Amino acid sequence: MDTNLPVAITNFIKATNNADSTGFVNLFTNDAVLNDWGTEYNGPAEIAKWNQTDNIGKKSHFELVDAKQNPDDSWIVNLEVSGNGFNGTSPFKMLVMGDQLKGVQILPG
Repeated sequence: MDTNLPVAITNFIKATNNADSTGFVNLFTNDAVLNDWGTEYNGPAEIAKWNQTDNIGKKSHFELVDAKQNPDDSWIVNLEVSGNGFNGTSPFKMLVMGDQLKGVQILPG
């Protein structure tokens, strides 16, 4: 995995791959927003529900394809996703705050 990635992004991938739902949800700030193709999940409680219906609950596995930091300090992280839900490469726009995620937007590939 790219050692230049912020720890929050690295842990997002690791928590998913390790099926660590508690660790996954704890990566998000209290005011975080996860946007999955236009549907928004606000705060850890809603993100935990999304995690069970669309991520770890679907046995998702992430492989890092590449990542780049944008001028606004957000990151575009391309992940190869496999599991019992979506399968394919998808770009994730991530906004990091310290060692947590303030925003994750799953973009159309």
